[in-house]
Amino acid sequence: MALGAVGVSIVLLVLAVLLLAALRRAWRRAAEGPSFAQVELEEARREAAELRLRAEQEADQIRQQAELAARHAARAREELEEEARALKEDLRKMRLDLERREQRIAEREERLDAEIARLMQREKDLDQLETEIARRRAELANLEEERRLILERTAGMTAAEAKAELVKQMENQAKREAAVIVRDIENAAREQGEERARKIITLAIQRLASEQTAESVVSVLHLPSDDMKGRIIGREGRNIRAFESVTGVNLIIDDTPEAVLLSCFDPVRREVARLALETLVADGRIHPQRIEEVYERSKHEVEQLCVRAGEDALVEVGITDMHPDLVALLGRLRYRTSYGQNVLKHLVESAHLAGMMAAELGLDPMICKRCTLLHDIGKALTHEVEGSHALIGAEVARKYGEPEDVVHAIEAHHNEVEVRTVEAVLTQAADAISGGRPGARRESLEAYVRRLQRLEEIAYAHQGVEKVFAMQAGREVRVMVMPDQVDDIQAQVIARDIAKQIEEELTYPGQIRVTVVRESRATEVAR
Repeated sequence: MALGAVGVSIVLLVLAVLLLAALRRAWRRAAEGPSFAQVELEEARREAAELRLRAEQEADQIRQQAELAARHAARAREELEEEARALKEDLRKMRLDLERREQRIAEREERLDAEIARLMQREKDLDQLETEIARRRAELANLEEERRLILERTAGMTAAEAKAELVKQMENQAKREAAVIVRDIENAAREQGEERARKIITLAIQRLASEQTAESVVSVLHLPSDDMKGRIIGREGRNIRAFESVTGVNLIIDDTPEAVLLSCFDPVRREVARLALETLVADGRIHPQRIEEVYERSKHEVEQLCVRAGEDALVEVGITDMHPDLVALLGRLRYRTSYGQNVLKHLVESAHLAGMMAAELGLDPMICKRCTLLHDIGKALTHEVEGSHALIGAEVARKYGEPEDVVHAIEAHHNEVEVRTVEAVLTQAADAISGGRPGARRESLEAYVRRLQRLEEIAYAHQGVEKVFAMQAGREVRVMVMPDQVDDIQAQVIARDIAKQIEEELTYPGQIRVTVVRESRATEVAR
């Protein structure tokens, strides 16, 4: 407002000067002439009025600008005052903060001074304690040396000799304790292992439902009448000679009514010949050319039956991927038997057993099934390739890309190769269970009786044996010994010797348990 007033005063002063100058010109002209002076006076008045009006307008504008500038200045002053107040507040807070920090620093310095003083005092105490400990340590060392000298004089040996003797005694004691612990652990592991194995095998046997009688493949063809034998022989025997030359199977025609016998070491070839002869007998047209045609057709049919049998075995076991040639070889075992047991059914049964035992042990059932299903695959080629069926089967499996664990289980299932995997052990166990169960395999009565007699003879040959019993179809030999002639250790030796001699001299499926019984009896008579 003060700035606006100053501006208005300046404008009014300028206007007064201009009016004074105009009046002076007017009076000068009035002196020159009345008319001209009148005109000039009027003009001067107009100019003065215009100047006054313009001056008033400019004064209003200046006043408005001055008021606007004053308002801006007032607002700026207020803002500056607000900033000044904020700065003062910040400075006050900072001053308070600095004062608090200085106070805390001062307190900390006081605490540090007190801590330093306490540490210095503690250091002095520790120095004194260390000096005392060093003194006592020296005293203890002197006492220990005196005690050692006294002990050496009393014991008659030096400290080194006593230490060696003590170490030796502790070592012997530790060995004895370790031997006892190892024996206990071995006994516990053996008992638990046998119990667990017995449980696993028992569960697998109980869960397996299979035929209890052995299957016997006998190539005997029944004829509708005995007249058919003459037609099979043909004129001067040409039909039978053609049949035997084409099929490679011996055709035996004897006095057996309405039956002929086909003899051949190859079961597949024997089955082909049986189907061919059955077709010829049913058709009635028997001549060399017809024999060749029917033989080729029967051969193709048997090959298809082998493949189908192999595929059925894979489906039953649950295996989906296998080389087609290996499947065909597996199917050929349908026509092969071992001690009267069908080999293919034996493989399927063993695979189920191995899978169940693997599941109980937490292993992969499929790999164990695969090992067991293929463990006798070499029997399909044994007559064609020289060597053991286990090693032949391993080579065949390796040829068709089977895993190394499967190959090892095949080659080791008869211990011809050292067993290295759990799968191989399960393969052996499943093979023994399947072949050793009652009714699985058969043998002639004479061989069976001879084997039982030989078992008893082997046991009777040992000194001190009183009685021998061949039990459970020859799978267990129970030996009774005289307690006054045979002690417990000798009983174990007899059991081991009998088992070893049986392994060396006899051939048998499965395993034979030898049990030696020794008992002491005290008998008195009451009268």
